[in-house]
Amino acid sequence: MKKTLKLLALAAALSITGAAASAETVKVGIAAEPYPPFTSPDANGDWEGWEIEFMKAICAEAKLDCVVTPVAWDGIIPALNAKKIDLIVGSMSITEERLKTIDFSDKYYNTPTGIIGAKGEDIKPTPEGLAGKTLGVQVSTVHQAYATKHFAPAGVEIKEYQTQDEANQDLAAGRLDAVQADAIALDAFLESDQGKACCEYKGDVAQDVQVLGPGVGVGLRQGETELKDKINAAIKAIRENGTYEAFSKKYFDFDIYGG
Repeated sequence: MKKTLKLLALAAALSITGAAASAETVKVGIAAEPYPPFTSPDANGDWEGWEIEFMKAICAEAKLDCVVTPVAWDGIIPALNAKKIDLIVGSMSITEERLKTIDFSDKYYNTPTGIIGAKGEDIKPTPEGLAGKTLGVQVSTVHQAYATKHFAPAGVEIKEYQTQDEANQDLAAGRLDAVQADAIALDAFLESDQGKACCEYKGDVAQDVQVLGPGVGVGLRQGETELKDKINAAIKAIRENGTYEAFSKKYFDFDIYGG
Protein backbone atom coordinates (compact mmCIF):
# COMPACT_ATOMS: atom_id res chain seq x y z
CA MET A 1 0.00 0.00 0.00
CA LYS A 2 2.77 2.42 0.97
CA LYS A 3 4.55 1.69 -2.30
CA THR A 4 1.34 2.35 -4.23
CA LEU A 5 0.81 5.68 -2.44
CA LYS A 6 4.38 6.70 -3.18
CA LEU A 7 3.92 5.88 -6.85
CA LEU A 8 0.69 7.85 -6.97
CA ALA A 9 2.36 10.83 -5.30
CA LEU A 10 5.27 10.65 -7.75
CA ALA A 11 2.89 10.48 -10.69
CA ALA A 12 0.99 13.53 -9.41
CA ALA A 13 4.22 15.48 -8.94
CA LEU A 14 5.38 14.60 -12.43
CA SER A 15 2.00 15.63 -13.82
CA ILE A 16 2.23 19.04 -12.11
CA THR A 17 5.83 19.49 -13.29
CA GLY A 18 4.87 18.56 -16.82
CA ALA A 19 1.97 21.02 -16.84
CA ALA A 20 4.22 23.81 -15.59
CA ALA A 21 6.87 22.94 -18.15
CA SER A 22 4.27 23.00 -20.94
CA ALA A 23 3.15 26.55 -20.11
CA GLU A 24 4.39 28.95 -22.76
CA THR A 25 6.90 31.45 -21.35
CA VAL A 26 6.20 34.95 -22.59
CA LYS A 27 8.27 38.08 -21.95
CA VAL A 28 5.92 41.01 -21.38
CA GLY A 29 7.46 44.39 -22.13
CA ILE A 30 6.49 47.37 -19.99
CA ALA A 31 7.99 50.86 -19.94
CA ALA A 32 11.08 50.92 -17.72
CA GLU A 33 10.00 54.16 -16.05
CA PRO A 34 7.13 54.48 -13.52
CA TYR A 35 3.73 55.29 -15.02
CA PRO A 36 1.30 55.30 -12.09
CA PRO A 37 -1.36 54.10 -11.57
CA PHE A 38 -0.67 51.68 -14.41
CA THR A 39 2.86 50.49 -13.63
CA SER A 40 5.43 51.41 -10.98
CA PRO A 41 8.03 49.56 -8.90
CA ASP A 42 7.44 49.05 -5.18
CA ALA A 43 10.08 49.37 -2.44
CA ASN A 44 11.47 45.93 -3.36
CA GLY A 45 11.68 46.74 -7.07
CA ASP A 46 8.68 44.55 -7.95
CA TRP A 47 6.30 46.07 -10.46
CA GLU A 48 2.73 46.81 -9.43
CA GLY A 49 -0.27 48.79 -10.66
CA TRP A 50 -3.47 48.38 -12.64
CA GLU A 51 -1.74 47.22 -15.80
CA ILE A 52 0.37 44.66 -13.92
CA GLU A 53 -2.84 43.20 -12.49
CA PHE A 54 -4.36 43.19 -15.97
CA MET A 55 -1.28 41.38 -17.32
CA LYS A 56 -1.42 38.74 -14.58
CA ALA A 57 -5.13 38.20 -15.19
CA ILE A 58 -4.85 37.63 -18.93
CA CYS A 59 -1.74 35.47 -18.55
CA ALA A 60 -3.50 33.27 -16.00
CA GLU A 61 -6.56 33.01 -18.22
CA ALA A 62 -4.48 32.18 -21.31
CA LYS A 63 -2.26 29.80 -19.28
CA LEU A 64 0.89 31.73 -20.17
CA ASP A 65 3.97 31.97 -17.95
CA CYS A 66 4.50 35.73 -18.20
CA VAL A 67 7.70 37.50 -17.16
CA VAL A 68 7.68 41.28 -16.67
CA THR A 69 10.45 42.78 -18.79
CA PRO A 70 11.07 46.55 -18.45
CA VAL A 71 12.25 48.28 -21.64
CA ALA A 72 12.94 51.95 -22.41
CA TRP A 73 9.74 53.29 -23.96
CA ASP A 74 11.27 54.64 -27.17
CA GLY A 75 12.85 51.22 -27.83
CA ILE A 76 9.93 48.99 -26.88
CA ILE A 77 8.59 48.38 -30.41
CA PRO A 78 12.08 47.56 -31.78
CA ALA A 79 12.52 45.19 -28.80
CA LEU A 80 9.27 43.43 -29.73
CA ASN A 81 10.21 43.00 -33.37
CA ALA A 82 13.72 41.84 -32.40
CA LYS A 83 12.07 39.13 -30.20
CA LYS A 84 13.62 40.49 -27.01
CA ILE A 85 10.05 40.63 -25.69
CA ASP A 86 6.88 38.89 -26.87
CA LEU A 87 4.11 41.27 -25.82
CA ILE A 88 3.77 44.95 -24.95
CA VAL A 89 1.46 45.74 -22.03
CA GLY A 90 2.33 49.39 -21.60
CA SER A 91 -0.68 51.64 -22.20
CA MET A 92 0.14 51.63 -25.91
CA SER A 93 -2.61 53.15 -28.05
CA ILE A 94 -3.72 51.30 -31.17
CA THR A 95 -2.89 53.59 -34.09
CA GLU A 96 -2.66 53.27 -37.85
CA GLU A 97 1.00 54.28 -37.73
CA ARG A 98 1.95 51.56 -35.25
CA LEU A 99 -0.10 48.97 -37.15
CA LYS A 100 2.38 49.38 -39.99
CA THR A 101 5.05 47.63 -37.90
CA ILE A 102 3.26 45.64 -35.16
CA ASP A 103 -0.13 44.11 -34.42
CA PHE A 104 -2.52 44.68 -31.50
CA SER A 105 -5.01 42.74 -29.47
CA ASP A 106 -8.51 44.00 -28.94
CA LYS A 107 -8.81 47.15 -26.82
CA TYR A 108 -8.45 46.67 -23.08
CA TYR A 109 -8.99 50.27 -21.95
CA ASN A 110 -9.72 53.71 -23.37
CA THR A 111 -9.38 57.02 -21.51
CA PRO A 112 -9.30 60.70 -22.52
CA THR A 113 -6.21 62.73 -23.35
CA GLY A 114 -5.81 65.84 -21.24
CA ILE A 115 -3.78 68.96 -20.52
CA ILE A 116 -2.53 70.16 -17.13
CA GLY A 117 -0.91 73.48 -16.28
CA ALA A 118 -0.03 75.77 -13.41
CA LYS A 119 -2.83 76.79 -11.09
CA GLY A 120 -4.46 80.08 -12.02
CA GLU A 121 -2.93 80.21 -15.51
CA ASP A 122 -5.38 80.88 -18.35
CA ILE A 123 -4.68 77.79 -20.41
CA LYS A 124 -7.23 75.89 -22.48
CA PRO A 125 -6.69 72.50 -24.19
CA THR A 126 -7.01 73.99 -27.68
CA PRO A 127 -4.56 75.32 -30.26
CA GLU A 128 -5.74 78.87 -29.51
CA GLY A 129 -5.62 78.32 -25.77
CA LEU A 130 -2.00 77.10 -25.92
CA ALA A 131 -0.69 79.52 -28.56
CA GLY A 132 2.65 80.98 -27.49
CA LYS A 133 3.00 78.42 -24.67
CA THR A 134 5.49 75.60 -24.15
CA LEU A 135 3.91 72.13 -23.99
CA GLY A 136 5.68 69.04 -22.65
CA VAL A 137 5.01 65.56 -24.08
CA GLN A 138 6.65 62.16 -23.79
CA VAL A 139 8.61 61.12 -26.86
CA SER A 140 7.31 58.31 -29.11
CA THR A 141 3.75 58.62 -27.82
CA VAL A 142 0.41 59.49 -29.39
CA HIS A 143 0.58 62.69 -27.35
CA GLN A 144 3.73 63.78 -29.16
CA ALA A 145 2.05 63.00 -32.50
CA TYR A 146 -1.14 64.85 -31.51
CA ALA A 147 0.72 67.93 -30.26
CA THR A 148 2.83 68.05 -33.41
CA LYS A 149 -0.27 67.84 -35.61
CA HIS A 150 -2.67 70.11 -33.74
CA PHE A 151 -0.68 72.45 -31.50
CA ALA A 152 2.65 73.14 -33.20
CA PRO A 153 1.02 74.84 -36.26
CA ALA A 154 -0.68 77.27 -33.85
CA GLY A 155 2.63 78.47 -32.44
CA VAL A 156 2.87 76.11 -29.48
CA GLU A 157 6.45 75.10 -28.64
CA ILE A 158 6.59 71.33 -28.18
CA LYS A 159 9.21 70.02 -25.77
CA GLU A 160 9.85 66.27 -25.77
CA TYR A 161 10.83 64.14 -22.77
CA GLN A 162 12.03 60.57 -22.42
CA THR A 163 9.61 59.94 -19.54
CA GLN A 164 6.30 61.40 -18.40
CA ASP A 165 7.76 62.05 -14.96
CA GLU A 166 10.43 64.35 -16.43
CA ALA A 167 7.74 66.41 -18.16
CA ASN A 168 5.72 66.64 -14.95
CA GLN A 169 8.79 67.71 -12.98
CA ASP A 170 9.58 70.50 -15.44
CA LEU A 171 5.99 71.72 -15.24
CA ALA A 172 6.18 71.80 -11.44
CA ALA A 173 9.48 73.69 -11.66
CA GLY A 174 7.98 76.32 -13.97
CA ARG A 175 9.97 75.33 -17.04
CA LEU A 176 6.83 74.41 -18.95
CA ASP A 177 3.43 76.01 -19.32
CA ALA A 178 1.53 72.76 -19.80
CA VAL A 179 1.81 69.00 -20.21
CA GLN A 180 -0.27 66.64 -22.34
CA ALA A 181 -0.78 62.95 -21.50
CA ASP A 182 -3.37 60.33 -20.66
CA ALA A 183 -5.91 61.87 -18.30
CA ILE A 184 -5.55 59.06 -15.74
CA ALA A 185 -1.76 59.37 -15.60
CA LEU A 186 -2.08 63.13 -15.21
CA ASP A 187 -4.62 62.69 -12.44
CA ALA A 188 -2.14 60.46 -10.57
CA PHE A 189 0.41 63.30 -10.69
CA LEU A 190 -2.17 65.88 -9.60
CA GLU A 191 -2.98 63.69 -6.59
CA SER A 192 0.65 63.75 -5.45
CA ASP A 193 1.85 66.40 -2.99
CA GLN A 194 3.88 68.07 -5.72
CA GLY A 195 1.00 68.03 -8.18
CA LYS A 196 -1.48 69.40 -5.66
CA ALA A 197 0.85 72.30 -4.89
CA CYS A 198 1.51 73.42 -8.45
CA CYS A 199 -0.96 72.33 -11.01
CA GLU A 200 -4.51 71.70 -12.14
CA TYR A 201 -6.37 69.91 -14.92
CA LYS A 202 -7.18 72.20 -17.84
CA GLY A 203 -9.44 69.81 -19.75
CA ASP A 204 -9.54 67.12 -22.42
CA VAL A 205 -8.16 67.73 -25.90
CA ALA A 206 -10.45 67.35 -28.91
CA GLN A 207 -10.64 63.73 -30.05
CA ASP A 208 -8.66 62.62 -33.11
CA VAL A 209 -9.05 58.85 -33.47
CA GLN A 210 -6.57 58.72 -36.36
CA VAL A 211 -3.79 59.97 -34.06
CA LEU A 212 -4.92 58.94 -30.58
CA GLY A 213 -6.46 55.65 -31.65
CA PRO A 214 -9.63 53.86 -30.45
CA GLY A 215 -8.01 52.66 -27.24
CA VAL A 216 -5.09 50.75 -25.74
CA GLY A 217 -4.19 47.22 -26.83
CA VAL A 218 -1.58 44.56 -26.18
CA GLY A 219 1.22 44.91 -28.73
CA LEU A 220 2.26 41.77 -30.65
CA ARG A 221 4.48 40.91 -33.58
CA GLN A 222 2.69 40.76 -36.91
CA GLY A 223 1.67 37.29 -38.00
CA GLU A 224 1.50 35.72 -34.52
CA THR A 225 -2.16 34.82 -34.88
CA GLU A 226 -2.24 32.01 -32.30
CA LEU A 227 -0.87 34.21 -29.51
CA LYS A 228 -3.15 37.08 -30.52
CA ASP A 229 -6.19 34.78 -30.38
CA LYS A 230 -5.19 33.62 -26.89
CA ILE A 231 -4.83 37.21 -25.66
CA ASN A 232 -8.14 38.32 -27.20
CA ALA A 233 -9.95 35.33 -25.69
CA ALA A 234 -8.40 36.11 -22.30
CA ILE A 235 -9.44 39.79 -22.44
CA LYS A 236 -12.98 38.75 -23.32
CA ALA A 237 -13.06 36.16 -20.53
CA ILE A 238 -11.85 38.43 -17.72
CA ARG A 239 -14.32 41.08 -18.84
CA GLU A 240 -17.16 38.57 -18.69
CA ASN A 241 -16.24 36.69 -15.50
CA GLY A 242 -15.84 39.80 -13.33
CA THR A 243 -12.06 39.64 -12.88
CA TYR A 244 -11.46 42.85 -14.84
CA GLU A 245 -14.05 44.80 -12.85
CA ALA A 246 -12.76 43.43 -9.53
CA PHE A 247 -9.15 44.61 -9.88
CA SER A 248 -10.14 47.84 -11.64
CA LYS A 249 -12.26 48.90 -8.66
CA LYS A 250 -9.11 49.04 -6.56
CA TYR A 251 -7.79 51.87 -8.76
CA PHE A 252 -10.73 53.67 -10.37
CA ASP A 253 -14.26 54.73 -9.47
CA PHE A 254 -15.35 54.64 -13.13
CA ASP A 255 -15.26 52.20 -16.03
CA ILE A 256 -11.76 52.51 -17.50
CA TYR A 257 -12.72 50.22 -20.40
CA GLY A 258 -14.48 53.16 -22.00
CA GLY A 259 -16.83 53.29 -24.95
